[in-house]
Amino acid sequence: QVHLVESGGGLVQAGGSLRLSCVASGRANSMAWFRQALGKEREFVAWISSTGSSTSYANSVKGRFTISRDNAKNTLDLQMNSLKPEDTAEYYCAAGWGMIDTPDRVSDWGQGTQVTVSS
Repeated sequence: QVHLVESGGGLVQAGGSLRLSCVASGRANSMAWFRQALGKEREFVAWISSTGSSTSYANSVKGRFTISRDNAKNTLDLQMNSLKPEDTAEYYCAAGWGMIDTPDRVSDWGQGTQVTVSS
């Protein structure tokens, strides 16, 4: 089991950027970011393999968000550019095994960090 702690959320204007970070208590295998808007189901945002050599993105964020990790520091980042009001949500760091693109494939969750994009 891996303890995950996110940081970096906040309020930003549309078109702006934010960088989310997640610190893991130990070495995590595959990692991902999910988000959940008010009244909606939790949805996949981005995934990165254990070595960082493979990534995958939801179509809604492709070309705007970049996921990365530093295994020496046990950290996971999400660089978010060209933010839109529809990106407003609670963002969650996640860890698991293999491809993580649905919540049921996640073994460990962080507590979440709020991102709000104003129009």
